[in-house]
Amino acid sequence: LLGSEVSPVGSGTPVLAGLCPRLHPRCRPRTVFAMPGGCCVEKAPAYQRFHTLAQDQPPGLTLPYKFKVLAEMFRSVDTIAGMLFNRAETITFAKVKQGVQDMMRKQFEERHVGQIKAVYPTSYRLRQEKNIPTFGNSVKKSDYQLTLEPVLGEEEKVDGRPHLSAARLLERRKEFNRNLVNIVKQHHKAFLAALSPPMVVPEEKLTRWHPRFKVDEVPDISPAELPRPPQEDRLTTAQEVLSTARGMLTPKMEKALANLALRTAEAGAGEPVVSKAPSPASTSSALKGVSQALLERIRAKEAQKLQALMTRDPQQEERLAMLGRLPAMARILRNVFVAEKKQALTMEVACARMADSYDAQMPPGEMEKHLRLFAELLPDWVGIHAIRTDTYIKLDKGKDLGLVTERLTKAAKEAEAL
Repeated sequence: LLGSEVSPVGSGTPVLAGLCPRLHPRCRPRTVFAMPGGCCVEKAPAYQRFHTLAQDQPPGLTLPYKFKVLAEMFRSVDTIAGMLFNRAETITFAKVKQGVQDMMRKQFEERHVGQIKAVYPTSYRLRQEKNIPTFGNSVKKSDYQLTLEPVLGEEEKVDGRPHLSAARLLERRKEFNRNLVNIVKQHHKAFLAALSPPMVVPEEKLTRWHPRFKVDEVPDISPAELPRPPQEDRLTTAQEVLSTARGMLTPKMEKALANLALRTAEAGAGEPVVSKAPSPASTSSALKGVSQALLERIRAKEAQKLQALMTRDPQQEERLAMLGRLPAMARILRNVFVAEKKQALTMEVACARMADSYDAQMPPGEMEKHLRLFAELLPDWVGIHAIRTDTYIKLDKGKDLGLVTERLTKAAKEAEAL
């Protein structure tokens, strides 16, 4: 591992792994981070840290990678629990764990059950039970086991017994995903409030995250507390041992236990409290000398643009994307009419010629939408006429192409500012 990059916590400067006094033996030769005290932890893979940036889908309310994994775990748990529940079989954590790991090829622990309970509290009723048949498992019958029971309504019954149907599984899955999105929305709301100037976007109008909001850095969900098996009275601290065995030990042992209890109490009281208050934003040295009023106006205008971006619906997104393509298409459309040496072309021929000449692959139906948008924005340049059974497109080749491009660019900017 000598020569691998290791970055100390709170420092952006890499150091050599050989300088770490207590490098964990299982650390692999990849980028790791040195923790206080010298122990090391691996850095998260890039496909997790930049998950949302690599999505091949329109921008929207995407979830962090770890939230998507948790949603898939809930789906797997629900699938297995549904089969066991409908067979009137007791659902233990051991059975669910094995099934989820077989389905997902990922480790599934009790903390994931706690996270599921924290996201969707009414999904399962958790209990610690014993005397459950184990059929050869390593768990003894007399041991306590964590059991799960789906929470269903009175109307969800078949032959007088609750039944977890496929439709109900789908509803529960959608509810879990909605709860995950709501959790990210809370972090996004706090992020907007910390901006300068602060922004307020109604949650019901939010269609995408702020461009500078780091979705994959949203904190992990804190697991809810799970029921624990009842414990017998056990002595766990020096103070408890001292109280129980007072009078039974030698004076030297009593004094040692008393000193240990005192040191433990002092260590617990002296732990520093980490402040999570955000640091105030400092003005960059490059902006020194610039009028504060001008900066405020620029920031307010940028905030207004970003708010419009975050509340834009998919239809507006599609129209904006089309408007952005029109200036490049205008030159191609004019070249098509010049090459054909005609004043009018059928819509089918015009779409086919445009699709052949455009640098991105586009079906004829999408190309027709762009040509109709030309006629909507520039009726004096492009005209569409329906004659009998055919639709014709007519172009004024005498128009200055530079002026046409300028008008299209202006229309795109005006639509983006809305």
